[in-house]
Amino acid sequence: MSQSEPFIRPDMKAFLDALAAMDGPAIAEMTLEEARASYLALHTMADRPARELAVIRDLTCAGPDGDIPLRLYDPRETREPGPVIAFYHGGGYVIGDLETHHNLCTEIAALMDLPVVAVDYRRAPEHPFPAAIEDCEAATRWIASNPAELGRKATGLITIGDSAGGNASIVVGQQLAAIPADVPVVLQVPIFPLASDAMGSASLDQFADGFVLTKAAVEFFDAQYKPDRNDSRAMPILGDHSGAPPTVLVTASLDPIRDSGRDYAKALADAGADFIFLEMKGVTHSFTNLRQAVPSAQADLERMIAAMKFMLGDAA
Repeated sequence: MSQSEPFIRPDMKAFLDALAAMDGPAIAEMTLEEARASYLALHTMADRPARELAVIRDLTCAGPDGDIPLRLYDPRETREPGPVIAFYHGGGYVIGDLETHHNLCTEIAALMDLPVVAVDYRRAPEHPFPAAIEDCEAATRWIASNPAELGRKATGLITIGDSAGGNASIVVGQQLAAIPADVPVVLQVPIFPLASDAMGSASLDQFADGFVLTKAAVEFFDAQYKPDRNDSRAMPILGDHSGAPPTVLVTASLDPIRDSGRDYAKALADAGADFIFLEMKGVTHSFTNLRQAVPSAQADLERMIAAMKFMLGDAA
């Protein structure tokens, strides 16, 4: 197909057509409260229901500016020491929270058969860059220190997140490579991450409108978060990739920030890092949270999980 006619899966196209028919206001035109409610409503409508798990428990840990809310997910009531997954939600560092990604976290915990700790970091514009990253790093170090409140002994960390959370999963890995935590990062899983500056990229213009995430929304999040483009904590492409942990990197072919993820794949390859790169064809940004509305996205998530298990087995 020509660049002007990208491949779109039938179920993805049906969902995009339904969204277009709703003709709601753009995120940049909403109040902050409306934008946050709209994001939660989208995931509530479009994602598969949450899994039943043995453990779903809210926790807190100390952060650089007060307590950080966390949520523990585990399909087992008790378990032997092993890897623990730290999950950082998407939403441009502005509109996501524990609830927007609750269903997805239950699915990851169930499919991986591992504990997941979701981090409710501080959000912009109330707390611009680097507040969110500082919280994600602090919470991950807390998980690594095997606190009694967690009730699970971590032998290694898996950092994972989507979109802004994908950015955090890379940045936290770099921070913990520079100053090690009590246990190492054994796998990182950035899902359609912002790794390099998306502004000016071909994908941002090609998929500017009509593909769930819009160029205007990317610009809105950027204006709220106020990242320092010269700081690797904002643009992890600027960091040291030679010490990158084993990686499963996931992008979506119809994503305006797709090229940012591809840039990171190239950086990993150039550094000789151990990674799997999966570009899911015919789906948009946020496909991991659209699995009810776009049923084929469940198989994409399961491909990602299979790659994670392979990389963990390879590391072992």
